[in-house]
Amino acid sequence: MTGKKVLDAQQQGKYFWLVMSSPPHPLMHFGMTGWMKFSNDDSGYYKEKKSEEDWPPRFMKFILKMEGDPECEVAFVDARRLGRIRLVDVPADEMRKTTPLKENGPDPVIDKDILTRAWLKDKMNRKKIPIKALLLDQANISGVGNWVADEVLYQARIHPEQYSNTFSDEQANRLHDKLIEVCTTACDLLAESSKFPEDWLMKYRWGKGKKDNRLPNGTKITFITVGGRTSAVVPSLQKKTGEVAADVDEDEEDDGYVEEKPKKTKAKKAVNGTNAETPVKVSGRTRGKQIDYKEESEEEQPKKSQKRKSASTNGVKDEAKESPKKSKKVKVEEIPETTSRRRSGRQSRG
Repeated sequence: MTGKKVLDAQQQGKYFWLVMSSPPHPLMHFGMTGWMKFSNDDSGYYKEKKSEEDWPPRFMKFILKMEGDPECEVAFVDARRLGRIRLVDVPADEMRKTTPLKENGPDPVIDKDILTRAWLKDKMNRKKIPIKALLLDQANISGVGNWVADEVLYQARIHPEQYSNTFSDEQANRLHDKLIEVCTTACDLLAESSKFPEDWLMKYRWGKGKKDNRLPNGTKITFITVGGRTSAVVPSLQKKTGEVAADVDEDEEDDGYVEEKPKKTKAKKAVNGTNAETPVKVSGRTRGKQIDYKEESEEEQPKKSQKRKSASTNGVKDEAKESPKKSKKVKVEEIPETTSRRRSGRQSRG
């Protein structure tokens, strides 16, 4: 990177990269907590600044030192190590045709000519997954995150659990239009939530677990899990009109969220009169808990020659007939008087 000039900055979905005067070009993904910090400017203006920190900043991954006046250094920071950066050694106009960008779908902001109504409807019809899961998959559409997906579905009046191939053309067109509108508006406002429209769900969705979580007009907001992500839903507006992956109780108690009930577990039955969770010694070793077997001694094992109890009407039990045991010859050896045998079988001197 030494001696190169930064010509431009470009973006696709959750990735962005610096276009340098010659390859390679640094491609970055912020993850959940990544950020770019400038030594002479506070670029995190919509984040609460805790205190002045020394330079280089904490959790710094790399720094670009710029020449010129005023002096400036740019640092890539990430406290959780979820952010990623790589140098892609291709011409600048080939970046989107190279891994990992080529594996991602079109961007709703910069690829409006690709992400059309017809394109989205076709994508929805070719899959049978919850519509929110389709929106979150970056291989389908680039850049849609959790709150963005919830906002789009709320604005389009679509339930997040409904299967993607069950929507009418009118619903799919409405979803497309709201997808473009929400993503474009958020980017135009540089993600400053204070400037977002007042009728957006995003303004009021952050109260999961609160006793009363509602829109300003009193409409209740509930929370469910779709595609492994917490989803804010307004059941009175986002009706299910087709097959869904699972049901959410819209008549849930008026507490602002859907509470997950603990699963009931059945107690394990004892095996051979012993609690199945009690450690059992097998071959001289103690195994861990939840052992569902126990070795029995020869006395405990049922004799094969015994017959089972009969179900006779008189209630009399049939005696088990045992086959005569074969006698075994035992060789008796005479023990010298000078020695005696212990119970353990060892010999000791008299």
